[in-house]
Amino acid sequence: MKTSQTRDLSETRGLVGDLFPELPAGEAWERYRLTDAQLAFFEENGFLSGVKILDDDQVDALRLELEQLMDPGHPGHHLFYEFHSNESSDPDTVLFHSLGHWRITPGFHDVLWNPRFVVPASQLLGGKAVRFWHDQLFCKPARHGGVVAWHQDYSYWTRTTPLQHLTCWVGLDDATADNGCLQYIPGSHKWDLLEKIELAGSMDSLRDLLNPGQIAQYENRVAAEMPAGYATFHHPKMVHGSYENRSDKPRRAFVLNVFADGTRSNSDEVLLNGVPPIKKGEPMGGRFFPLLFKPPAAHGE
Repeated sequence: MKTSQTRDLSETRGLVGDLFPELPAGEAWERYRLTDAQLAFFEENGFLSGVKILDDDQVDALRLELEQLMDPGHPGHHLFYEFHSNESSDPDTVLFHSLGHWRITPGFHDVLWNPRFVVPASQLLGGKAVRFWHDQLFCKPARHGGVVAWHQDYSYWTRTTPLQHLTCWVGLDDATADNGCLQYIPGSHKWDLLEKIELAGSMDSLRDLLNPGQIAQYENRVAAEMPAGYATFHHPKMVHGSYENRSDKPRRAFVLNVFADGTRSNSDEVLLNGVPPIKKGEPMGGRFFPLLFKPPAAHGE
């Protein structure tokens, strides 16, 4: 008999456990909405860090699930869209990276509907309803964790349109410059879309694509240092990356990628491994791209 951890949780919309509260949209909005100052900072800089997403007990629960998921022998392994025990080509610099874990364990499934996440996400998408795109895990072991090269997320996502996407990176460990926290080039979300590069390749390969003005901005990068359980949100064209883990502790994180409701497929090909294709021009939706949140105005509140 299969357990709840081996069945495909994408078949269930909404919470399957009690790790996160289920709140009416209006109450969630009042509790967790961002301030006008935070929204203005995001608009100007392309990112917003230091937003608390998880309590300590939620961090602990997700760490335990992560430890189980990193085992290639996990009974739900076939549900991953991608699974890389080490995406780096250098065996001495390890970068664990996977997609699709929301389908496998209850905590990572339910965090999609966490009101502390969906309310800020809706605001940063201009007050629109939030629909799920896909999730990611990024783990760097102590002392030899690899890099995630500078890049723009939307350069990998042009198979969906229009550009109305958002990324939320959440640390399961304290994130510091020493252990490879996320870093940003403020204002780079206003740049044109650049070519996609190899994520686990050379840290600075994107630099070769920049003009002199962009290179000047490139030197003004900032580190998004935060305690475990806190998130940083960024624009889909925001240039970001993370350096190696030089510390004596692991640096574990998960990413939630979303877009505004109404986003459409821009390809007739498969969008995620194992997910049926959505015809080009058709709205993104259905079992694998569920609606996560409608702001109160959309409920008539």
